[in-house]
Amino acid sequence: MKIIKWSAGILLIAIALIVAIAYSLPNEYKVSRSVVIRSTPALLFPMIASPKEWKNWSVWNQRDPDMKLEFSGPESGADAAWEWKSKSQGNGGMKITHVGPNRIIDYELHFEGMGKPSTGAFLLEAQAQGTKITWTMEGTSEGNFMMKLFGPFMDKMVGPDFEAGLSNLKKLAEKNYVQN
Repeated sequence: MKIIKWSAGILLIAIALIVAIAYSLPNEYKVSRSVVIRSTPALLFPMIASPKEWKNWSVWNQRDPDMKLEFSGPESGADAAWEWKSKSQGNGGMKITHVGPNRIIDYELHFEGMGKPSTGAFLLEAQAQGTKITWTMEGTSEGNFMMKLFGPFMDKMVGPDFEAGLSNLKKLAEKNYVQN
């Protein structure tokens, strides 16, 4: 009986410690990656601003070719949106909230069970060597204990996916740019 009481006590202390650590973590998270692509902003913009184009370069679509996609709103630009269901990538949705033609694409992203949506953007900057694309996402874990635990690791968890997606976009865009 003593062993059970000790075990229960240790378990309660461990849980209390995890909760205390989680609540001491920052509420905000941010992920950002950039790449320079030998192409023009005018050629790259439609590849990002059109949800149906994402399947050609997004790492998430490539990981799950059986992902169920449902599109709504316009084909491209502000209010273009899509929802997905995936056994391996989770269920969620994304909506483009604002565009500055050939310059910026803002979006809102949500995943089932992950609390408040995150926001993000693609910034396209013309440079001598091509176009620098910076992909960012930020959000808050406020009000969601699970996100509170994941928040400090978002850059390490999502950053490599941003890098892979930008790499795929670069390959696709540069191949098309050379052909044009």
